[in-house]
Amino acid sequence: MNKLALDDLLHRSLLEDIGFGDITSEAIFTESHTSQGFLLAKQNLVLAGIQVFSRVFALLDDQIQISPYYTDGTLVPAGEKIASMTGNTRSLLAGERVALNLLQRMSGIATHTRRYVEALKGFSTIIVDTRKTTPGLRMLEKYAVTVGGGKNHRYGLDSMVLIKDNHIQAAGGVTAAVELVRSQGACFRKIEVEVENLLQVQEALSLGVDIIMLDNMHITMIEQAAKMIDGKALIEVSGNVVLERVAQLAAAGVDIISSGELTHSVKTADISMRLV
Repeated sequence: MNKLALDDLLHRSLLEDIGFGDITSEAIFTESHTSQGFLLAKQNLVLAGIQVFSRVFALLDDQIQISPYYTDGTLVPAGEKIASMTGNTRSLLAGERVALNLLQRMSGIATHTRRYVEALKGFSTIIVDTRKTTPGLRMLEKYAVTVGGGKNHRYGLDSMVLIKDNHIQAAGGVTAAVELVRSQGACFRKIEVEVENLLQVQEALSLGVDIIMLDNMHITMIEQAAKMIDGKALIEVSGNVVLERVAQLAAAGVDIISSGELTHSVKTADISMRLV
């Protein structure tokens, strides 16, 4: 994780939340008032983002002490304390919401990703994320996917060549799109092509692309496509991927399953921060 990018993100998030000051806490507590507290897991979860949580408070007040009891990637049972904290009360309350929002979001993603990974046990198929992330939080959300045991697909548009349906439509077909990419000096990069039917699968194979993405295909067509490809390219499946389908998709012979659900609609983990 890029530390400079992280600090920039956290600074902007704190500025958004605190504004010109926490008028409630500043009215109740003196500048010297201190408190102790802890983080509580209110559900079973895979922890992700505990260092991000700690960094929020470090940016506000370097005297705050956060002592984690668990590390990222650990399964934390409901009712367990995740960490303890001590420090200036105003600072603790000023950072609480931003720190919790990020920790809950990241832990929710890691927890959900772990379910996918568990469903794929016994298969060589991997589960990967997509670019369907919260604007501004992609670095944290993709990190959380890896904490849950998943893998990252391309980080951004500059990461790899991925020719999708709109590229194909606008270029005039699969062949035209691939040839245009190669004409621009991309012959030394891996090329992935999204296809929607078996004719496009055959066309992509004839062009020698590296990865063929089977988009929104019925399981029967996926099985047929896997037989056609037969190791000549990596097979990725995308579209309408939910937890209940992944084992069936893996059994069809695909190498990669990509799911936007890992990040775009995941439920945040239930975690509380309590002062005592």
